[in-house]
Amino acid sequence: ELRHQASPWQRNLGYPLAMLGLLALTGISVLIVCFHVLELLLDDAAMPRGIQDASLGQVSFSIFGSFGAALQVILIFYLMVSSVVGFYSSPLFTRLLPERQDTPLTKIIGNCVSLLVLSSALPVFSRTLGITRFDLLGDFGRFNWLGNFYIVFLYNMGFAGLTTLCLVKRVSWAVQAELIRAFGEDG
Repeated sequence: ELRHQASPWQRNLGYPLAMLGLLALTGISVLIVCFHVLELLLDDAAMPRGIQDASLGQVSFSIFGSFGAALQVILIFYLMVSSVVGFYSSPLFTRLLPERQDTPLTKIIGNCVSLLVLSSALPVFSRTLGITRFDLLGDFGRFNWLGNFYIVFLYNMGFAGLTTLCLVKRVSWAVQAELIRAFGEDG
């Protein structure tokens, strides 16, 4: 219903630009993770351990300076939103979605706990994937498993592989449906 009620500007310009933006953010995050995998294979310093004595403002946490730092912030925000959307889209947690003016207190508490767990995992998630080296105030680099090469390597490979698979599946199915629709109408 919303697609049919959308203005021609939204349908012809807004939705395609939003999809291109999402594809670009997903592609950039996969590329960064792939480069992090190469770093892991070549250099032990790429492991997501804590940073010792790095003063804020004196050391850049990105190779590309301010642009890289802004890109990291955008990617972390994108990962946060996509994690929440993915969480609530999974079949196990669709019942946890709040309903307007009809949400029981237990469901509200469940949502609060879920969002707290997701937001607490985000800094470790970002550091493990190599999207940022910023340590925040929690010093998340002290977790013992972050020093285990195999866990970090498999985590990065799993993210890159599964994200690429989902991206290819989603894009190829959309293109395939459009081709079938276009050729199906003519034939």
